[in-house]
Amino acid sequence: MSRNNIIDLEQQYVLGTYARAPFVLDRGQGCWVFDTDGNAYLDCVAGIAVNALGHADPGLAAVLAEQAGTLWHVSNLYHTAPQARLARKLCESSFADRVFFCNSGAEANEGAFKFARKWAHDHFGPDKHAIVAFSGAFHGRTFGALAATPREKYQAAFRPLLPGVRIAPFNDLVGTAAVMGDDVCAVIVEPVQGEGGVYPATPEFLAGLRELCDRHHALLIFDEVQCGLGRTGTLWAHQGYGVTPDLLTAAKPLAGGLPMGAVLMTEAVAEVMHPGDHGSTFAASPLVAAVAEAVLDRINQPEFLADVAAKGAELKERLEELNSPLITAVRGRGLMLGADLAVPASDVVNAGYRHGLLLINAGPNTLRLVPPLVITRAEMALLIGRLGAIFQSL
Repeated sequence: MSRNNIIDLEQQYVLGTYARAPFVLDRGQGCWVFDTDGNAYLDCVAGIAVNALGHADPGLAAVLAEQAGTLWHVSNLYHTAPQARLARKLCESSFADRVFFCNSGAEANEGAFKFARKWAHDHFGPDKHAIVAFSGAFHGRTFGALAATPREKYQAAFRPLLPGVRIAPFNDLVGTAAVMGDDVCAVIVEPVQGEGGVYPATPEFLAGLRELCDRHHALLIFDEVQCGLGRTGTLWAHQGYGVTPDLLTAAKPLAGGLPMGAVLMTEAVAEVMHPGDHGSTFAASPLVAAVAEAVLDRINQPEFLADVAAKGAELKERLEELNSPLITAVRGRGLMLGADLAVPASDVVNAGYRHGLLLINAGPNTLRLVPPLVITRAEMALLIGRLGAIFQSL
């Protein structure tokens, strides 16, 4: 099928909730993707921070093929080895004692809200149910997650949303304390905000949230759907802060491009959940869990994580050295960087297509760089060169 035929089919039959790029991607290799016309693009989107190990990774492909020849899906009515092994490795590599598996980041956040409310209900009664989230947050598009994602354009047409969610100012402990109370069951925060503009939380803010939660007997939830699993140069983004949550949500890179989410939690939270309290038909199928185990094994290596941290620092420095008047600020951690622009970020994204780059925004005037964690220094140099040409052309 030709590019135009494929685009016409999609526009005729797929619900129009995305404004897609004007080409059709056909294959990928490493940090590169290729369209049906043969054009190559250096991928700095990575499937929205998903393809941590790039495209068509041989190791992941081998694990996928091997598992596909044995068992794909049986539901959570039965024990399977890949899920059990993955759960153990996630717990051993984190603060957690237990894991609940699901299929996406929004599902993980919905699950965390349910677990927090069940914990509060069992220990303190039904009146302790409020959830605190923050300005600039993005936690998903489902009703509970959307209520904690304070953007009018996302929420307006879908109200009423989940009640009981309060929004506090991000990185502002005084403002957060003002909305806290003993009726709060949980506080949810991204250690590094992604969609909100790539804003890292300050160490003082996360430490203060831990203290506020302890004071009001509330649970602290870290949403690491985008910033977790190596993206910031540590396995979990909060490990760079020295603050421990009660629950953590993960998803995007967890299964290397296959759908998987997870809620990590302490035993104190897990013990209030019983058979029938929550569930998922597809979660942690043997096929997806086997690939996720391989992804975790690859990322959770000291030398791999150190390389991500070093490359992220180098890329941030190179961005700053572009010294373009169109770049007004650069921030982020590891290979999760944001550049504030004096022009609409969409202008740079669209120009990127002409220069062989896949780019993404994080708000109207912030360019977000979330390439595969395996990007090489030569590819980073190519990225900077092409970005420089784009900024000059604009």
